[in-house]
Amino acid sequence: MEDLNLQSGGYFFTTDKNKIDVIAAHDFLSNHAYWCKNIPFDVFKKSFDNSLCFAVFEDEKQIGFGRVISDYATIAYLGDVYVLPEFRGKGVSKLLMTQIMNHKELQGLRRWILLTGDAHGLYKQFGWEEIKSPDKWMEIAKPNIYSQD
Repeated sequence: MEDLNLQSGGYFFTTDKNKIDVIAAHDFLSNHAYWCKNIPFDVFKKSFDNSLCFAVFEDEKQIGFGRVISDYATIAYLGDVYVLPEFRGKGVSKLLMTQIMNHKELQGLRRWILLTGDAHGLYKQFGWEEIKSPDKWMEIAKPNIYSQD
């Protein structure tokens, strides 16, 4: 798969894992993301290695990240999307989502899924809706799996 490397809106977007700062992504997710607080580095690195990852940079600083798990034919799961707090409100998350949703390998999928506790407004701008038939969905959820408790 060809890597995305694109300058847009004053930011640089990439899917090239050699350019993505995996340590910075882990640091933010482990210390600041409510959905995977305390995720061990080796667990995050395995998820990174097995996903299509997107990063956004301002100059040399990685300011945002997201990853997609997909079979590239029928389904994709979007997760671990963040923009550093000091860059929020500047349209960075919209630019990042545009790159993710327009990625050529993720077109024509039957279903996209994600979980969010606070970004419904962002995702709705890209066509996401609340699940119409929640009675058809099942899950095994372990929300505190990384807690030290």
